[in-house]
Amino acid sequence: MAKRVALVTGAGSGIGRASALSLAANGYAIGALGHSGHELEDVVRKIETNGHDAVLLNADISDEGQMREAVAVLLKRYGRLDVVVANAGINGVWAPIDDLSLEEWNKTIAVNLTGTFLTIATTVPLLKASGGGSIIVVSSINGTRTFTTPGATAYTTTKAGQVAMVQQLALELARHHIRINAVCPGEIDTNIEANTSLRHEEETAIPVIWPEGQVPITGGRPGRSEDVAEVITFLASDRARHITGSPIWVDGGQGLLR
Repeated sequence: MAKRVALVTGAGSGIGRASALSLAANGYAIGALGHSGHELEDVVRKIETNGHDAVLLNADISDEGQMREAVAVLLKRYGRLDVVVANAGINGVWAPIDDLSLEEWNKTIAVNLTGTFLTIATTVPLLKASGGGSIIVVSSINGTRTFTTPGATAYTTTKAGQVAMVQQLALELARHHIRINAVCPGEIDTNIEANTSLRHEEETAIPVIWPEGQVPITGGRPGRSEDVAEVITFLASDRARHITGSPIWVDGGQGLLR
């Protein structure tokens, strides 16, 4: 039975990958969950090469059956769960509201919001059985601090919904010694753009000239996945024992400028 175990969704790349590596380096066995097989294999291999333990979990976070099966595999492997990083998500389609189809809306809601719900709902029983733990939901500055991304209605709705879910559950889960918080990154060097379809930007964009780029603290450069992973690792640890129900913006001041 592992001493401490963390489940990370979307662990194959970007913030999920950086978080899995950071948590492993801090003594957690990792359940690396996602549906990008070769990327997950690479993460698990890297964790094991560094002398730590990890298991690959193939699942679509929007599919309840797959999530329950993945969590069962994790429990069988390690016997417990202490930390959940609900990171997996997509940008989806960004388009004017009257050009956004119901199918496109539903896809973004299913992955980002229903997927977060299923990630939490399927793992909370394990956290309760462990006597408590920490849940970290990866939201965004979009929908929580800024609303200027052209056509991102579905995306910002899911990100705002994630923070509302965190704050609602903070009180519900407190009696079980489970903390839950949200990190809200700004522009980060991930590959989430691969899950983005931008349509008719000229109909929704607000023209702005950013002074020295849009991330003030870095002179305009995007943040790194590791910048977010370090905050996630902190929130997972006992050092964050008195923090729950809180959104934490990791955006280099970008959200204040926008």
